[in-house]
Amino acid sequence: MNVIEKTSDTQRAREMRAQHLPAGHPPVKAGRIGVLLVNLGTPDGTDYRSMRRYLEEFLTDKRVIEWPKAIWYPILYGIVLNTRPKKSGKAYEEIWNRELDESPLRTITRGQSDKLAERLGGLGETLVFDWAMRYGNPSIASRIERMQAQGCERILVFPLYPQYSASTTATVNDTVFRALMKMRWQPAVRTVPPYHDEPAYIDAIARSIEAKLGELDFEPEIVLASYHGIPQSYFRNGDPYHCHCQKTTRLVRERLGWPEEKLKVTFQSRFGPEEWLQPYTDKTVEELAKSGVKRIAVINPGFASDCLETLEEIAGEAGEIFHENGGEHFAHIPCLNDSELGMSLLETIVRRELSGWV
Repeated sequence: MNVIEKTSDTQRAREMRAQHLPAGHPPVKAGRIGVLLVNLGTPDGTDYRSMRRYLEEFLTDKRVIEWPKAIWYPILYGIVLNTRPKKSGKAYEEIWNRELDESPLRTITRGQSDKLAERLGGLGETLVFDWAMRYGNPSIASRIERMQAQGCERILVFPLYPQYSASTTATVNDTVFRALMKMRWQPAVRTVPPYHDEPAYIDAIARSIEAKLGELDFEPEIVLASYHGIPQSYFRNGDPYHCHCQKTTRLVRERLGWPEEKLKVTFQSRFGPEEWLQPYTDKTVEELAKSGVKRIAVINPGFASDCLETLEEIAGEAGEIFHENGGEHFAHIPCLNDSELGMSLLETIVRRELSGWV
C-alpha cells in the first residue's frame, strides 16, 4: 500500500469517526492535521506607528533581550522606541513590496506555505497549511486558533530557523505553547527541530552557491557565510547557535570541496553596547577590501527567506562598504526562499516530521 492509499484510509476513518455522533450533537470539524510555518516577523507598514508597534513587540521579548527590565525598559521606551522606528522605516522602504504593500518576508513566507500545500496535496485533504509571524501579523495564536477551528487535532509547527537559538526557535515554541494554554480544546503539537546539519539543507545551500556563482561575470576570492548574531553572553550561557553556524559552514565547505579560507563565517545585525559573536560581517567586509581583496560574495545560510537583514543590510549596506573601501565586485547570494531548492528542502523536512501522523 502506498502513502496516498494509507492517507486515504486514515482520512476515511477520521471522517467516519466525525460522523458517528449522537442525534442532536452540534456539528464539529475534526480529524485534520495542520502544518504551520513560522518566520521571524514583519511590520504592517513602514510608517512610524507600524514600526514602533513591531519593534516594541520584538524588543520586549525576554528571549531577545535578556537584560533585567529595570535596566532595559528605560532605554527601550526612553530612547530606542523614540528614535529607531523612523530609521527602521526608511530601511524597510528600500526593500518594500509595493505591489502587495508588504515586506518581502511576508510575501516569501506566504509563497512557501502555498507551494508546500501544492507539493503535499497528494497526501489528501486531511492536511491544512498556513503561516505565521513570531512578531507582527499574522500572529501565531491567531493561526493556531484558525487551524483548530478547521478541525486540526494535530499541528506541526515549523520554526523557519536552520540553526537553533533561544532568541529564535525557542521564542516561537514559547509563543505556541502560551497560545495553547488559553485553549480549552488543545490540538496535539509537534515542533520541527533545527536542521543546521540536515543533508538536504546542506546540499540546497551548496547548490544555491554554485548556481549564483555560475551567473556572475567574476569569480569571488572569498565567500562569506553571514549569520545573524547573538550576544556573546547568550553563547556563554549555553546557547548552541554559534556551534550550529560553524557546523553548517563546515559541511557546506566540504560539500563544495573548498578550502577553509574560501568560505568564512561572520555575524551581522548586532544591536546595543554588548559584545556579540565575532567576526562582524561589516568589519570583515571593510577589512577585506582594505587588504586588497577585490571580489567577494555573501550568503545568509541562517535565513530561510530574504528580509531586511539580507536585502538591505547585506545586499545593500555591505556592498556599499566593500566598494567604498576599494573592493570592485560584490554579490549577494539569495536565500533559498520559495525556490525549487528551498521548497524541496521544506518538503523533505515536513514529510519526515509528519511520520506517524500521515
